[in-house]
Parts: sequence; C-alpha cells; structure tokens
Amino acid sequence: MSQLGAEIARDYEGREPILVASLKTSVFFLADLSRSIPIAHAIDFIALAGYGGKSTKSGVRLIKDLDLAITGRDVLLVEDVVDTGLTLNYVCRTLALREPASLAAVTFLDRPYRRLVDDLPVRYVGFTVPDEFFVGYGFDLDERWRNLPDLHQVAEA
Repeated sequence: MSQLGAEIARDYEGREPILVASLKTSVFFLADLSRSIPIAHAIDFIALAGYGGKSTKSGVRLIKDLDLAITGRDVLLVEDVVDTGLTLNYVCRTLALREPASLAAVTFLDRPYRRLVDDLPVRYVGFTVPDEFFVGYGFDLDERWRNLPDLHQVAEA
C-alpha cells in the first residue's frame, strides 16, 4: 500500500486530488490507501446498483451521488476490483460530464484479461489476480465476510 501511496503522491504533487470510492467494497481499500498518501486529498463516495437480469439488459445506476463538486479538480477513482470494466466505464462517463481537471483510477485487484472496455483510465494497480472469487478486506459473499482483515479465496462448491 505504501508503494501505491507514494506513487500517487508523486504524480499529484502540488495538487489536492479527490479520492472517490464506490460503497461498500472499496471502503477498506480506500481507508488504507488514504493513510498511505502523504499529500492533502479529499474523500467522497458514490453508490452504484446493478439492474437487469438474464432476460433483460443489465446495467448500472447511480444511487448515491458525490457530495463534493469535481469541476476543475483531479479525481482519482478508488476501485476494489476492475474486471470487465463496464462499471468503471459507466462511472468515468458519468463523472467526465462534470469536467474534472483529470480522471484516473486506482484498483486494489485487477483482472485485465476479462476487459470488455479498452480505454479505461486505470493508472495504479495493487495486484493482478486470477479469475477467482475472494472474500475479506471489503469483499463479501451475500453481505458476509467483509470484515476479514485479508483476502480469502472462496472454494467452489
């Protein structure tokens, strides 16, 4: 974490970025990341919900918007995991309409081999992981196990 924090601090030196995390999973990563960034920065949250299903087109909708204005500000999206990129793409397109000075992303876990969207602004990556399901450190299974202090791979039943 300290390496990511130092890299972000170097890249944003002289500026005060806003770290934007999606509730709920990214909260654990955001807390540790924020403590590792030795420059001034703000924190804000969004909440997203999926909709649709097997018989309808699936998508993402914003259910909690930012409290801070981001126009002219450097925004760093804090993601728990970037997988297909569809959710991050939605967030980027939504926030870009507000004309931030810059928009980039940091992710705790990355699965670049699953991307369906190519031009994502993922600038910082904690770990590239296999296509496995994890719980702990904010990741849940039916709203359980978020509180585990580290990641655990869930064995298939």
